[in-house]
Amino acid sequence: MTQPTPPRPLHRDTLAVREAVARSQYGENSEALYLTSGYVQPTAEAAARRFAGEEEGYTYGRYGNPTVSSFEQRLAALEGTEAAIGTASGMSAILMMCLALLKAGDHIVCSRSMFGSTIRLIGTDLARFGVESTFVSQADTAAWQAAMRSNTRLLFAETPTNPLTEVCDIQALADIAHNAGALLALDNCFATPALQRPVLFGADIIMHSGTKYLDGQGRVVAGALCASQAMVTEKFLPVLKSGGMSLAPFNAWVVLKGLETLDLRMRAQSDQALALAQWLEDHPAVSRVHYPGLASHPQHALAMAQQSGVGGAVLSFDLKAANPEQARARAFAVLDAMQVLSLSTNLGDTKTLAAHPASTSHGRLTEPQRQAAGIGQGLIRVAVGLEHLDDIKADLALGLDTLS
Repeated sequence: MTQPTPPRPLHRDTLAVREAVARSQYGENSEALYLTSGYVQPTAEAAARRFAGEEEGYTYGRYGNPTVSSFEQRLAALEGTEAAIGTASGMSAILMMCLALLKAGDHIVCSRSMFGSTIRLIGTDLARFGVESTFVSQADTAAWQAAMRSNTRLLFAETPTNPLTEVCDIQALADIAHNAGALLALDNCFATPALQRPVLFGADIIMHSGTKYLDGQGRVVAGALCASQAMVTEKFLPVLKSGGMSLAPFNAWVVLKGLETLDLRMRAQSDQALALAQWLEDHPAVSRVHYPGLASHPQHALAMAQQSGVGGAVLSFDLKAANPEQARARAFAVLDAMQVLSLSTNLGDTKTLAAHPASTSHGRLTEPQRQAAGIGQGLIRVAVGLEHLDDIKADLALGLDTLS
């Protein structure tokens, strides 16, 4: 049984619910979960053609799966790209991108405000194999331009960043990359395609950690890259087949179903985050709130233009303190006082999660790297969920009010 061809182009809200591979002969309404590592081939000749890439068809679980294909098709439709490829995690997606596009002697320019593991992977691990890197200020377009070299092959940014929610000018970076014959990759985990579609501003590759908002309930680990069909087929897929960064079918199915409510969740959680950010700005124990939806954010206007006027669901705030030691102690006191919110380094859950980046997500960085990224000891990141806003405020106030 196959689905009929839609009579007209569908809206993204509809694609988020409907885009998938064709139904099986059983006519299931909810997309099927195919748990299999191998596939029976119709003939030996067909098997040979499929393994050679001359004919479409599934051959082995590491190479592809119908449930994973449904997730890939749906995510690509939401991002507005020709194709997508699922991976085991967001970090494996970044690794696959770098292995597919870079070689020894190549150069990559990255934001120094990126996720701590990304900075370590590119700046330390890949450096051992001869890949050069330069880390620049996220919002300083001139710094990105100045970092370009004749061997620069890739620019990689995260917008908004984790955890300071810094925003980059996607179109400006795309122009810098393309004028030098390089590519622009964007980590779109915080905004998701519900709020921001980097391809509209010239990005070539969009990276996702499906673990975050695409799933939306903190259940599984997943990743993906969205790009042109040629790049997915000719660059990424060969690395996936040999490297084995494959997305598990069950995880793909969970994230596939999460995409159905992505837009509703992102907008509801963003509304809560804006209200919480405004409340935190007025709290006497807080020195600064980092949130793109606030007028006080340095890139507020740019963020609203790129993110469809919505600030996202993640914010962070600095506590007032006399020195780093006191700042760390105060941050720990606020987190330990919570009775409802979760002390967790993940984000994208319907539950509100709070964490101390300097000792967790960015804990493997050196102190100079943390300082360059603006990650102070008094910084707390909050990924706002769907609890009642008054309960979120009250739980944070348990610790904040003692500091005042």
